[in-house]
Amino acid sequence: MSEHMIEDLVADSVRVLDAHTEAGDRRVRDWFAALYGFESGFDCSFTRFRVMDILLRRGYAYRFPVDRHPDYGERSAYFDALTEFTALRTLDEDAPDFDGYESWLEDGYVDPPFLYCEAGGALWRRMVAVGELHGPDDTAAPRRTPLIEVLREVAVAAEKEQDRELIGLWYAFGCSALLGGPAGCPYDIDELAEMPAVRDLRAVVRRTGALAIAQRFPYAVPVDFADDQDLEAWWWQP
Repeated sequence: MSEHMIEDLVADSVRVLDAHTEAGDRRVRDWFAALYGFESGFDCSFTRFRVMDILLRRGYAYRFPVDRHPDYGERSAYFDALTEFTALRTLDEDAPDFDGYESWLEDGYVDPPFLYCEAGGALWRRMVAVGELHGPDDTAAPRRTPLIEVLREVAVAAEKEQDRELIGLWYAFGCSALLGGPAGCPYDIDELAEMPAVRDLRAVVRRTGALAIAQRFPYAVPVDFADDQDLEAWWWQP
């Protein structure tokens, strides 16, 4: 079952970041990479086309005629036969090195009559190598940006639009999800309290009263069920 709430959350975040960040600010491309990286951890449908105009304009996605694919000369019959959206990476669940579906867009995708690749992906690297992409902006990979820093930017932009729901829904995931890894949040309360991105996000939550929205969100983890109850209790008292 597709996680429609996550899909909406990411798409709405892309829109507010685009609307409230100056044209030409290449950090936005990095932020999009972090958002879609987060989305890839859930059972989400492909929703890039909701905001494809923004992704193309901000240099996160690139669009070409299908015959510009580096393999078109050798596989023209395959590409010419595509009549609907097709991700180009083949995944074999039975292969010893199969590690899930998170990389399914790495080799780009076709939505006839166009070919798409995303910055940092395998097809993007090939397009750079064969000279289809030029210039320092389009040939540099997105910079890895902590999700919490991106969400600070989302919250600041959403506050300008008085979008309390977008702020609250992100905050509801809690510090373990937004700052953690496989072993949970690696920071203690004092360390979190000193992080500028965390301070700024919590300040926006206080100013907008978004905590009430966060508490109603289905993904909110009750403190009693958290791996680190003291940490989550602190998070829920911004």
